[in-house]
Formats: sequence, C-alpha cells, structure tokens
Amino acid sequence: MNINSMIKVGMGDLKACKSPEVLTTLGLGSCVGVALYDPVTKVSGLLHCMLPDSKQFKNASNVAKYADTGLVELVNQMEKLGANKTRLVAKIAGGAQMFSTNTNNENLKVGQRNVMAVKMKLSEMRIKLLAEDTGLNFGRTVEFYSETGKYKIKAVGKPEKLI
Repeated sequence: MNINSMIKVGMGDLKACKSPEVLTTLGLGSCVGVALYDPVTKVSGLLHCMLPDSKQFKNASNVAKYADTGLVELVNQMEKLGANKTRLVAKIAGGAQMFSTNTNNENLKVGQRNVMAVKMKLSEMRIKLLAEDTGLNFGRTVEFYSETGKYKIKAVGKPEKLI
C-alpha cells in the first residue's frame, strides 16, 4: 500500500476520501472512531469523536469533537465527494474504559457514553451499523480501507482485527 494514500485523522477530527485512500486514527481510548462507507462509490469517512453530546458545552465550535455534530458533518463531506446517504454503512471502534473506576458516576464512563451516543445518532440518521470493536480497557489504532470497506483495528498486545 502506498503510504501517500494514508490520511491521518487527529483527535476531535474527521476526514472523507475516495478509493484507494486509507483513513487512519491513532490512540482511540474512550474516543470512538466511526468509519462510514458508501459501497457503490467507495467514498469513505472517519470521525474521531471525543465526547457524546455538543449540547452540554457552551463553546462547541469543533463539530468533529462530538458524536452528534461530527456524524452530521462527516455525512455532508462524504456527500460532496459523491456518497449517497441512503447507502452509507458504519463500523465503529474505541469507547474503552481507560481507567478503572469503582464509581457508579455515569459521567466518568465516557467511553460507554460515546459508544451509546454514536449508535443513537447512527440510528437517527438511518445508517446501519455493520460491526464494532468497542469497550474493554485498552486503546486502539484503526485504519479504514476505502477500496474494500475493511476496518483494521490494532491494539498493543492484541492480534490485529479486521471488521
């Protein structure tokens, strides 16, 4: 694979691309990497969202930081590249509980809340979730291949996973 076709997505960031480009994001802990894909046009998108809900913040100007606004923006960018919203499918990774907490405080369970928020928004947007690798207590690095729609998940000390 040509390394020039690898597009890096930072934390609280999103990118859309066309085949044969590959999207990657590093260090998904409690963050969720949402890969969207149009299997006909092979237009792909990757969102690295950090928080579930922009409505809880006064200055939510970075739309990619939040599950609710990031997914809407990612779909918009993908449509500009020729994707059809009705064909989009999703795969997600991340949403880990990075620190052990002996608390029932839901606010500290950011990973779990991120995963739930992403699933809720996908459902609301009628985008089918095909696969996920979420939860547990380890970080992930992901690569999304726009040629095939495969989502590669790498984690330290774990076998590589394709979903």
